[in-house]
Amino acid sequence: MSYTVFTDGCSNLPGSLIERFQIKVLPCSYVMDGEPGVYEGDIDAFDTHTYYEKLRNGSELKTSLLNVSVFLDHFRPELEAGNDVIYVGLSSGVSGTVQSATIASRQLEGEFPGRTIRVVDSLGAALGPGLLSCRAAELKEAGKTASEAADMLEKEVGQLLQFFTVADLNFLKRTGRVSGATAAIGTVLNIKPLLWGDPTGHIVAYSKCRGRQKAIDAIVEQYRTKAVDAQNQRIGITHGDCPEEAEYLAKRICEICQPKELIIVPHEPFTGAHVGPGMLALFFFGEKRE
Repeated sequence: MSYTVFTDGCSNLPGSLIERFQIKVLPCSYVMDGEPGVYEGDIDAFDTHTYYEKLRNGSELKTSLLNVSVFLDHFRPELEAGNDVIYVGLSSGVSGTVQSATIASRQLEGEFPGRTIRVVDSLGAALGPGLLSCRAAELKEAGKTASEAADMLEKEVGQLLQFFTVADLNFLKRTGRVSGATAAIGTVLNIKPLLWGDPTGHIVAYSKCRGRQKAIDAIVEQYRTKAVDAQNQRIGITHGDCPEEAEYLAKRICEICQPKELIIVPHEPFTGAHVGPGMLALFFFGEKRE
């Protein structure tokens, strides 16, 4: 039985991949400076420069998780049409969205007995769930059932590595990722943390670097030492409105090993609000997270 792949706007996918793999992306709503907005999920169609410029100028952004009714409204038509469902969501370590999807799936399993509805916790953000959504679609093309594909994805979650750095520690301070004192001292001393998605899906410091260039070098070194079968991988880079540095990171990555496909996109607005302008991230499959 065929299945439909769902994700949401936090997956950071460009329209080309959404269309290529026929992924259904759930829109996310937000409020910036009191004005409501909707991000439909195609990062190519979103004005990221204006968005990050507003953050630079002190705009306040409020985001909310997708509630149960959103998943019910989108999953039910696919089930009625005879399709199973796989949803790949933002890490449960940073959001309750996966929990909402799980509640909805349990309700729908009662309405559609014998059908498969699988919620995959990516334990990651941005192109973390994005790359896994693409893998779900590729497994569908390879003839896997929804259960087989979801089982494989859950194993691959542990091999999906996500390293990033930020330009301004104050954005992490606002969300409690670092203390006010740490942010102040780090700013004065030009400390740029290398952060990552740990095995539980939480965003934590991996190491500390003195200066932006050394932080980018540290990301490159993680790829050099941890990437597995890189030439056959789809690898992603996201950036908080710093495209030149993203291109530089891509150049360094390709010097180590040219991947099958390299995606460079602006970082989506939801987790982007927490890491701020100037964030730079790399997503690839490698050694098990530990």
